[in-house]
Amino acid sequence: MTASPPAPLPPGITVLERGWLSANNVVCIGPEGAAVVDTGYCTHSEQTLALVQGLLGAQPLQRIFNTHLHSDHCGGNAALQAAWPGATTHIPPGQMALVEQWDASALSYTPTGQDCPRFRADAPLQPGTTVPLAGLAWEVHAAPGHDPHSVVLFEPASATLISADALWENGFGVVFPEIEGTAAFDEVAATLDVIERLAPRTVIPGHGPVFTDAPRALATARKRLEGFVRSPGKHALYAAKVLLKYKLLELQHTTVPALQQWADGTPYFGLLHQAHFADQPKAQWLHSLVADLERSGAAVRQGEALHNA
Repeated sequence: MTASPPAPLPPGITVLERGWLSANNVVCIGPEGAAVVDTGYCTHSEQTLALVQGLLGAQPLQRIFNTHLHSDHCGGNAALQAAWPGATTHIPPGQMALVEQWDASALSYTPTGQDCPRFRADAPLQPGTTVPLAGLAWEVHAAPGHDPHSVVLFEPASATLISADALWENGFGVVFPEIEGTAAFDEVAATLDVIERLAPRTVIPGHGPVFTDAPRALATARKRLEGFVRSPGKHALYAAKVLLKYKLLELQHTTVPALQQWADGTPYFGLLHQAHFADQPKAQWLHSLVADLERSGAAVRQGEALHNA
């Protein structure tokens, strides 16, 4: 974990750059109290709690905001709610009922083979409204594509954008609806258009460092999107490797047979294989994905043992 340089950020905003297993946490302190945007993955929840406590001191956390409910953005919610029972949690409106019922399939945790402790949602984070963070009014904008319910937060005076996984410095997150057979590349393009119209000067992404060259990032994202539109199989391969690498980040060490067993029980792997790679036996396909991770330096294999790198 590293803290990003404070220079381009509005006063009262601290970004905790967490890496790829846990999304970045944006801690906001102002006259309306303390809030955090996105809370990381559950296996990092103790670290998330310690980091937030270290910034707040004796001040209580009053609000938790989630840009969307993928496990790496809300896995620390339960721990923060336990530490500060009075904190209210605000999530995109389309997922309020799913959290109340705790539908782990519809919330993506079962399909991705990832974990997320059950948490409480108190209020919707409604697009078209504003929320106060660090004494400033942040606009809530719908940002579907990566996730159909995702939002981004924009502060017009400083032109600061909390972009979540809609825009990174070098791309954007996996377009999960496409895995399920729902066309969503157009929604990614529309969200990139929204971000371009907002014209942010500073972007706080869901993963990676804070950056200031939004036009370059948008051009990179559009080029990547064009490649996926031309060849959906490229996106499918990217998605499969991301899911595999994410599990390896979580476990750090496993074996190829254990990873095969996990993949066999993870619905998104079955969908990806059936739609794009059915010409290969599943086991052969997984071994090719592991080999790709090895070649890219993302994993190290020693016999049947597989280590995160």
